[in-house]
Amino acid sequence: MERIFIFDTTLRDGEQSPGASLEVSQKIKIAKQLAKLGVDIIEAGFPITSDGDFEAVRLIAQEVEGPIICGLARALPEDINRAAEAVKYAKRPRIHVFLATSEIHRKYKLNKAKEEIIRLAVEGVKHAKGYIEDIEFSPEDASRTEPDFLYAVIEAIINAGATTVNIPDTVGYAIPEEFGSLIRNIIANVPNISKAVLSVHCHNDLGLATANSLAAIAAGARQVECTINGIGERAGNAAMEEIVMAINTRKDLFGFTTGIDTTQIHKISRLVSYSTGMVVQPNKAIIGANAFAHEAGIHQDGVLKEKTTYEIMTPESIGLKENRLVLGKLSGRHAFTVRLQDMRYELNEDELNRAFISFKAMADKKREITDSDIEAIVSDELQTIGETYKLEKVQIICGTPGITPVATVAIKNQTGEIIEKTADGDGPIDAIGKAIGAIVGISLKLVNFSVQSVSGGTDAVGEINIRLEADGRLFAGRGIDTDIVVASAKAYVNAVNKMIVSREQ
Repeated sequence: MERIFIFDTTLRDGEQSPGASLEVSQKIKIAKQLAKLGVDIIEAGFPITSDGDFEAVRLIAQEVEGPIICGLARALPEDINRAAEAVKYAKRPRIHVFLATSEIHRKYKLNKAKEEIIRLAVEGVKHAKGYIEDIEFSPEDASRTEPDFLYAVIEAIINAGATTVNIPDTVGYAIPEEFGSLIRNIIANVPNISKAVLSVHCHNDLGLATANSLAAIAAGARQVECTINGIGERAGNAAMEEIVMAINTRKDLFGFTTGIDTTQIHKISRLVSYSTGMVVQPNKAIIGANAFAHEAGIHQDGVLKEKTTYEIMTPESIGLKENRLVLGKLSGRHAFTVRLQDMRYELNEDELNRAFISFKAMADKKREITDSDIEAIVSDELQTIGETYKLEKVQIICGTPGITPVATVAIKNQTGEIIEKTADGDGPIDAIGKAIGAIVGISLKLVNFSVQSVSGGTDAVGEINIRLEADGRLFAGRGIDTDIVVASAKAYVNAVNKMIVSREQ
């Protein structure tokens, strides 16, 4: 079967989701897991945007083997120079150059004529080609660009040396029939199109990113740009897991294959969700909590008799397995370590020690520790690297109307000093936020708060995800505990730590 190349932009476009900022260490972990997943290209970042993004791309290029490592750049010499410097350490480097081409962008954003756009695009590709052989070019807002002008731009940049041409539906404007027709027309009207790989990058503003991507593949595109869980600007990008599983499930229709190890999908989905603080909706295709759940009696009866009556793919195909080993407070380090190995986690000694301590602490509160609990523990511990503040104590007084909620919070700073503050608020969570804000000296505005159960039962572990606004930016925070008040305080501290890292960068 013909191969479709998977270009993952979780670490670039995905990180542009409001509040989804990632630390360098988190980016490296995600990149390594993307390599295990089997993606062909990792767009590791936009190096010119910050020193932190440059460093992340550089380290990923040095440490991650297998996929092509790509850096994004505008069609500007300084952008391209910075991207080349970041990706040069990769065994297989790529520079991705972009320039807007649609009339609305030319008129209102760039204030440039068509001829100048072509000139700048060609100069950008040639400049990048001076560093690296593998060059990708994107005419931004291609789906709203006049077709004849788009063909001219594509022909010119291929002649300049572009090896991949990406067609972005930048604002999610296209519909599948229209987008598929655009790809067919590009193939028919660009004389040298066979000299480059034709790629697509679809946004989800109308909920059609995956459908548009699949229509493009059917029309002749051979690379798809996507993100884990579909995260990205505004309504997000085409979801990698949806595209790959559609190709796998409907081989009869598409007749294509990918290099993706689908059994790694669940793990990378959870890692990205935990790292960014972006919760996956329960009804999300492929990786949502309800994706393989059946409640209707007719469905349950059918699945019990024959799974394929209501399941077109198996949970095992994406690496989702039922809880098999239940651990408790009497379980030792060896059993815990073996279970992590069974779940295919690779932790260093320090990470394993922290995870085991958290496991024992949870086991004292909870009768049984399930695979979901362990997954939450590990993900929680993996994001604690580089903590400036650590929660030591939280105590709440609240009750019926007339009783003012009061929170007392104690936090340890990097020097080991424990600082304690008390504050009241409109509710226990508001009081916690005000107390933590007083300790760290930052005005914290709670923008979003969500709670979900990691596992079932009255002693279930609660997972809190929040969005805080500070310095004009959004920061995601996550915390887990059997007590949701404690989990909320952990989430606040986690978000604050991200703010501190952002300020330092």
